[in-house]
Amino acid sequence: MPATAPYAGPPPIRRAVAAAAFLAALAGLVFGLLLAGAGPASAHAALTGSDPQDGAVVDTAPQEVTLSFSEAIAVGDDSIRVLDPRGKRADTEAGPKDLSEGSTVRYGVALHSGLPDGTYTVAWQAISADSHPISGAFTFSIGAPSETTVALSSQEAGGGPVGVVYSIARYAAYGGFVLLVGGSAFVLVCWRGGASALPMQRLVVRGWLTLTAATLAMLLLRSPYTGSGKFADAFDLAGLQAVLETKPGAALVSRLLLLGAAALFIAVLFGTYARREDEGERKDLTFGLAVGGGVVAAGIAATWAMSEHASTGIQTSIAMPVDVLHLLAVAAWLGGLVSLLVALYRTPDIGSAAVRRFSAVAFGSVVVLAATGIYQSWRQVGSWSALTGTRYGQLLILKVALIGVLLTVAWFSRRWTGRLTDPAEAASPSRDAEEAGEPGTEEAGEPGAGPEEVLEADPERAAQLARQRAALTATKEKRIRDADPERSGLRRSVLAEAAVAVVLLAVTTLLTSTEPGRTEEEAAAGSPGASAPAAGGPVNLSMPFDTGGRNGKGTLRIDLDPGRTGSNDLHVWIDGSGGKPMDVPELKLALTLEAKDIGPLPVVPDRLAEGHWSASGVRIPMAGEWKIDVTVRTSDIDQVTVDENVKIG
Repeated sequence: MPATAPYAGPPPIRRAVAAAAFLAALAGLVFGLLLAGAGPASAHAALTGSDPQDGAVVDTAPQEVTLSFSEAIAVGDDSIRVLDPRGKRADTEAGPKDLSEGSTVRYGVALHSGLPDGTYTVAWQAISADSHPISGAFTFSIGAPSETTVALSSQEAGGGPVGVVYSIARYAAYGGFVLLVGGSAFVLVCWRGGASALPMQRLVVRGWLTLTAATLAMLLLRSPYTGSGKFADAFDLAGLQAVLETKPGAALVSRLLLLGAAALFIAVLFGTYARREDEGERKDLTFGLAVGGGVVAAGIAATWAMSEHASTGIQTSIAMPVDVLHLLAVAAWLGGLVSLLVALYRTPDIGSAAVRRFSAVAFGSVVVLAATGIYQSWRQVGSWSALTGTRYGQLLILKVALIGVLLTVAWFSRRWTGRLTDPAEAASPSRDAEEAGEPGTEEAGEPGAGPEEVLEADPERAAQLARQRAALTATKEKRIRDADPERSGLRRSVLAEAAVAVVLLAVTTLLTSTEPGRTEEEAAAGSPGASAPAAGGPVNLSMPFDTGGRNGKGTLRIDLDPGRTGSNDLHVWIDGSGGKPMDVPELKLALTLEAKDIGPLPVVPDRLAEGHWSASGVRIPMAGEWKIDVTVRTSDIDQVTVDENVKIG
């Protein structure tokens, strides 16, 4: 018989390989586009106030600079730096002091005495409670603004090439978790025969390898990701030790330890369990693996819950268990979906009962996802304006839309499942070959067709016969897989589901590195440039005005110090349209606490110099949301009153 060419595999195998390549390419494309549009990862703690405020001009040098944040942060010795106009350190370099009280998170650094007039730059960098790096900078001036030579890095914390690689590792970790947990659950719950199927074994093992490699990469890159941004610092032992002392570092190490237990689980699942033939013994082992595997899976999911969104903000004691349930439901649904796709394309013997069991598991997972997702959305967004007006809210809308598409495609898959029938029992290879008009195994020279001495004497002939036998077996498997159109239709719909799931996973990963809408709105309401500074701190306002007359446009800059109940000092600077001091004939102020029907309390400041007015002993009787009305007169007939609400006390 003439020698045959090497066998390239039947069309379904090639289609499966092409499908896998398509999904991988789609994942890379979607993730790349989303990452390119996202820029550096947004932080989840935000600067809500400072003293002095951004752009403020103070008469005398403050003794310290304080910064307030929306949630707890981790700081280092150089987390807050104050630089003078020449770029030299103006703080004492003693490190930030924790000035937090109650729910107010505040840190401060002491300044050198006798600082000269000019513009000072405050640069800060820290790590928010949900593990993401944050950074920023602002300026204030002593006496009057001046030129400054300070040059700060334009790269935000968590950005640059290190940030890109870290984000890819984060995405890979989620993907590996989905394949590991979802594939294992699919074998134990839906298709126990899959424990002896090589494609299923490879899927779960690759999920474990991906999650382990991604976790190691994140652990090594954690220090440069939150600090220098240099790959070389990934192997700095001092930086690695510092990471291990943080909550994210402890979570990553815990995940590695749990992955060791997961490796033992995989060995038993695809070893002892796959070889167990006694139904009673296999049932007992199934229960033990389900309990042990469930504990390990929940523990791995908890390493995300304990270090990211769920670990900070409101109701953390509820949010973390809910987050664990959410992650497990995602893995059971999406990981099971990929497992079903592999089983339909790569194995001939998965039956309709296994597909129907997965359909029930997927339905239960969707119910859990809906319940936990609604709670998480309320917790992270909090309002309709945050849902539509923040990046987190917009990504959440996209995620919900993708889930809707996925459920629509799943409905079609469920219809195919209802019509699915099991393939007929396979005939023997020789009979299949004869029915197909191909040479039988004996004619093809199977090892039993001739004396063993002939095969031993002719290794080339033996290799040729082995290739022919593999070709006949693959042909038989192809006929079994393609036995009915319902199975082909189910394969196509499941492939479409998997494609949407890849995009959904990319969006979900982006959500974990995007500032929640609730936090973003709270930060915007209390940002250094907003009207309401941190409670109990100096009030700094900037109020534009236009009296309507000639040269009637300008800006009022108001300082109220110390900005609390009792006696306060008031300073008002008036700048013209060109930014120069502007003199006006008359300036009056009034304060009103509308919630308590107090006021208006008149304040008549004295003119100290051109464009500078002040009043001492301005009494604030109680804390609250005060309205400051300022009346400016620029000529005999041109005047205007502007107002701003501020929180005092």
